[in-house]
Amino acid sequence: MTSTLITNIGELVTCDPAHGDGSPLGVVHDAALVIEGARIAWVGAAAEAPAADTRIDAAGRAVVPGFVDSHTHLVFGGERSAEFAARMAGARYDGGGIAATVAATRAATDEELRSSAAARLREMRASGTTTVEAKSGYGLDVATEERLLRLSRELTPETTFLGAHVVPPEYARDRSAYVELVCGPMLDACAPHARWVDVFCDQGAFDHEETRAVLRAGVAAGLAPRLHGNQLGFGPGAQIAAEFGAASVDHCTHLSHDDVAALREAGVVATLLPAAEFSTRSPYADARRLLDVGVTVALATDCNPGSAYVTSMPFVIALAVREMRMTPGEALWAATAGGAAALRRTDVGSLAQDCSADLALLDAPGYVHLAYRPASPLVACTWVAGELVHDTGALA
Repeated sequence: MTSTLITNIGELVTCDPAHGDGSPLGVVHDAALVIEGARIAWVGAAAEAPAADTRIDAAGRAVVPGFVDSHTHLVFGGERSAEFAARMAGARYDGGGIAATVAATRAATDEELRSSAAARLREMRASGTTTVEAKSGYGLDVATEERLLRLSRELTPETTFLGAHVVPPEYARDRSAYVELVCGPMLDACAPHARWVDVFCDQGAFDHEETRAVLRAGVAAGLAPRLHGNQLGFGPGAQIAAEFGAASVDHCTHLSHDDVAALREAGVVATLLPAAEFSTRSPYADARRLLDVGVTVALATDCNPGSAYVTSMPFVIALAVREMRMTPGEALWAATAGGAAALRRTDVGSLAQDCSADLALLDAPGYVHLAYRPASPLVACTWVAGELVHDTGALA
């Protein structure tokens, strides 16, 4: 097993409080780390670094954990730029455009879906993302939902069954029949390819009884629960997430005092998706309120063709700092360790010893530049499980 020493790191963010000043970011200056195989073997001061088979000089640049994008709709067909243009002209977002993506996705071939998803994943790698969750939800029939999860599993182990995204038009007059389909034949076909079960519990999507039915069925099939909730208005999503002990409830734009308390007490991560607010001209979630009472916050892109066609976690970090009053450090933690918590992973999102060697080398002296220089291509190199998957040649 070969080892690689990355040394002369000006600022190393470990997200491990055992390092640096003991803060959640665990920042080490004048640092180094050793990758051995797919894992982090050593972290510390550059002057104390052990020998390794190969050596990379970071030349004073910063290194951060690879971003953990815990909410995406990675595999889909078509695009909805006309819908975006209409919103920018004043149309209100209500989630109704999902049906257009369903039609395009059903019509796409496996190879078309595989190719477009792989291209989006390459964009994510180029912006420092190393762990990606991918949902179904753009098939809404048994065959296409199974196909989406099977293709997603080729790209990531973090796959989510979202048959309960919206009720498709062909079931508009018989919602209960669609819920039965999701809980029965669709779940049976999809569960072998999924780790998670998700429901869009919101206005115009699924109500509290339908949401509970789908989550109960998913849990019985061996899937872990997570939720879309409280995006379009106040509703039961956050409370149901707490009731089921879900790993995460995502969006969280409209939360009551009781909702916030329930998330804190149940230990449910609030995953915020500011690119969706940016792309729909909607109010941003109140991250400050959640953080100040101790709710764990994650950030994710919500990459999808309708409400957030975004693959860049640095852009999401910049939005969170500018629009949701998070500090640069809080936003970085939420995009790494917070995302890992939303996926109940302890092996990603930090650069502690024995964690997966998932990291990004920034072409900047410190992590604050992620928010300070929005839209700049700051990620020079990305490693996933010790493999260099993106390289701009900055270290040549």
